[in-house]
Amino acid sequence: MNDIFLKIAEERKSNRQFALCISVSTRGSVPRCPGAKMLVYPDGKIFGTIGGGRIEKKVIEDALSVLKSQVSVLRHYDLLKDLQMSCGGSMDVYIEPVMSKNKLIIFGAGHTGTALAKRAQEFDFDITMIDDRKDYLDAVDIIGISKIFGAYSQVMPELLFDANTYITVMTYSHQCDREILSYCIRKPSAYLGMMGSHRKVELTKKAFSEEGLATSEEIERVDMPMGIEIGADGPDEIAISIIAKLISVKNKITHQ
Repeated sequence: MNDIFLKIAEERKSNRQFALCISVSTRGSVPRCPGAKMLVYPDGKIFGTIGGGRIEKKVIEDALSVLKSQVSVLRHYDLLKDLQMSCGGSMDVYIEPVMSKNKLIIFGAGHTGTALAKRAQEFDFDITMIDDRKDYLDAVDIIGISKIFGAYSQVMPELLFDANTYITVMTYSHQCDREILSYCIRKPSAYLGMMGSHRKVELTKKAFSEEGLATSEEIERVDMPMGIEIGADGPDEIAISIIAKLISVKNKITHQ
C-alpha cells in the first residue's frame, strides 16, 4: 500500500494527471478487499490493481471518462449482473481525477508581470517567468516560481505547451511581443493573451493577417488587450484583471 502513496507523490511532483480509483466497499465474493487502489493514466495504463479481469477493465473505462469530465464519481458494480463475473459479489469504487497543475508562462518580468506572478500563486498556478534582461529577473523576489533568463527565440523551443498552459505576453517590446505571439499562437494552450493598447492590438491583428502568420480564427482566439475590462490602472489592477480572465477560462465562463 505504501508503494501507491509513493507513486502518487511522485506523479504529483512530475505534474502528471491520473485518476485515483479506490474500492470503498464490497459485498459477497470479489477479487480484492476494500481499500484496494489503482491509478489510471490518460493513455489507459495503470499502476496497482483493484482485482483484474472485467471489473478492472470497466473501472479503467470509467476512470478515463472521469479524466475527461474532471468530476469525481462513486460507481457501483454488480459483478454477476453487470459484468457476468462468476464470483457474483459487488463493489463500490470511488474514482477521483487528479489533474496536472495549470501552468502559467509569463513573458516579461516588468512591473505588471511581477504583480501577476504574485497574485497567480494564490490560485495554484505553476508559474514560469521569462525575460531576456537578467537584472529584471534578479529583481523578482517571489518564492516558488521558476525564472528563465535568455533570448525569447532560444527559450521558447525548450518550453512544453499543453491544454493546461496559460500564456501571457507582456514584454517591454512590441516586436518581442509579436515574435512570441507568432510562435505561441499555434501551440496547444488553455489561454493565450497579449497586453497592450487598443492601437497595438489592431496593428498586431493587421500585421498577422497581412503576413499570413495566423488565420483570422487563430487571431480572434488571442485575448488582447489581455484581461477583463475593469478600468484597470497600474500594474496591480491590470494583474487583477488578467487573473480574473484566467480564472474565467479555467472555470469555462464565457464573457460577451
